[in-house]
Amino acid sequence: MRIVRYPHPTLRHKSKALRRVDGELRNIVARMFDLMYETNGIGLAANQVDLPYRLFVINVTGDSGQRDQEHVFINPVVSKYGPSQEAEEGCLSFPELYAPVVRPERCTVTAYNLAGQEIQRELTGLFARAVQHENDHLEGVLFIDRLSPSALMSLKEPLGELERELEGERMRGLLPDDRQIAARLAELEMMRAE
Repeated sequence: MRIVRYPHPTLRHKSKALRRVDGELRNIVARMFDLMYETNGIGLAANQVDLPYRLFVINVTGDSGQRDQEHVFINPVVSKYGPSQEAEEGCLSFPELYAPVVRPERCTVTAYNLAGQEIQRELTGLFARAVQHENDHLEGVLFIDRLSPSALMSLKEPLGELERELEGERMRGLLPDDRQIAARLAELEMMRAE
């Protein structure tokens, strides 16, 4: 498992609901937290690790020593409210890139945890922003999609560099074509739907 970078096709894939929590899913979640900490993140969505599932993990402290701050959201539904606020965001699929994103400062999330229990949380601040950012991933929406035209233009060069890196991986045979990726994602979805 690795974090895929923009413009990997799985980042634009709309994730499918999970039907069960099992040992395999717990292993996926554990590895996602490990990857998140290794890359100094505070959140990570399943499609960022090339999986088509409605799942993300968050620890707003970013500190692997604070396991009590780890949160797992399976099949989340997010409602946003309150005044919007602009703040700088980054994304592990866009290494070293940051830009101002406007989001509502509050949200409510309803989801399932790893015990299969339904949870509902009202969130504010960084936690609310992180949940909205990760939930966007599950819809195939990236933080760059929420930038103003001028902020997006300021990232044109580094985004082009990421696009060239992905094309280079394809040319070297390190990354399958879009059709093969879509077929693999569909197969994974079918396996988890059974």
